[in-house]
Amino acid sequence: MREIEADVCVSGGGPAGLVLALLLARSGVDVVVAERSASLEREYRGEIIQPGALRTLDQLGVLDGIGGYPMRHFQLVQGDRTLLDIDYETLPAPYDHLLSLPQRLLLERLLDECKATPGFRLLSGCSTRALLTENGAVTGIRCGSGDGETEVRARWVVAADGRYSKTRSLAGIGYDKFEKFEHDVVWFKLIAPDRRTGAVRIHRTATDPVLVHDSYPDRVQIGWTLAKGSYKTVAANGIEHVREQLAAAVPQHADLIRDQVTALSELSPLDVFSGRAQEWVRPGLVLIGDAAHTHSPIGAQGINLAIADAVALHPELVAAVTAGDNRTTALAGFEAERRAAVDTVFTLQSRQNKGMLSSGRIVDAVRPVVAKLLPHTPIFRKILNLVAFGARPRDVRVDLFRAPSNPGGTTR
Repeated sequence: MREIEADVCVSGGGPAGLVLALLLARSGVDVVVAERSASLEREYRGEIIQPGALRTLDQLGVLDGIGGYPMRHFQLVQGDRTLLDIDYETLPAPYDHLLSLPQRLLLERLLDECKATPGFRLLSGCSTRALLTENGAVTGIRCGSGDGETEVRARWVVAADGRYSKTRSLAGIGYDKFEKFEHDVVWFKLIAPDRRTGAVRIHRTATDPVLVHDSYPDRVQIGWTLAKGSYKTVAANGIEHVREQLAAAVPQHADLIRDQVTALSELSPLDVFSGRAQEWVRPGLVLIGDAAHTHSPIGAQGINLAIADAVALHPELVAAVTAGDNRTTALAGFEAERRAAVDTVFTLQSRQNKGMLSSGRIVDAVRPVVAKLLPHTPIFRKILNLVAFGARPRDVRVDLFRAPSNPGGTTR
């Protein structure tokens, strides 16, 4: 068995894990990222980046030349009528837009920057299998198997391994799942080089609402909402039935759907729920991103919140490592700040879901009136700022950086 020592071990190489690893490595912290996937060629869902996360990524220098499609509007549409148009261009430049960017491209750039920073190491294809403990504190992980089995001993372990976090499960940390959403979402993409809109749209239809946005390069991403738990029943009728249901739900893309959707395997159902880990910090262990809190795709908050977690944790973790402190109290400020911010987003998403996706005689009658009046109220700007930048936006603590970007970081 191979043994490695580090200041911090991050379990999970998604946006939260790699942003945190880059921040730590540039701050002189020896950091190891253990990622269960052997490559970046895997399935991703979230790819809308809000202005707050764009600002962080810009401060880290990872946006230049990365690609993606800027989108200036978030719209609620019913038939030919736009009920609500949230104009991001009213925000201060240069963070006055959303960016549609496949998550793989973002991870590739973050990983390149991490590898170029001394003190960073990657354990690729190394799934966390056990937590190492000593005197009640987490002191590392065991990952991989066979000849690739590795023990990483670290002052702090960071669980950044997603909504179904293995690290959280191994720690025995409970998870409160809130069933606040009436829908699940079936995601798929269409090749559509001539149909860019520059907007994220929720289409109110005669059946189920549909989310549609540009997807880089030359594609359209579609999220077909269905009643909670009903996809298996719909899919049991076969691909031809599903294809016609999709064509009816998204008539503007019916021709592409009939031409390109050929198998159920091309569709990715997502169980939509919000939830929160009961504990975010234990001695030697801290949870961030989806491992700590999971959200609905409404409002495109997943990547934004994950990156915000990393930015908030960075200075406290640097201080804890420097002081040799692995007590829960060392990161208490991080947990208090981010719990409050996440709770604010939970409340907002619940209201967005009811306002945009729910159906009923009263809500259907009230929705157009509220949508028309909302942009003219003082609260509208507050909501836009909250969605775009989060509850407590922070700048990256670049004053803590010691190591410039410098090729020579090691990978394993």
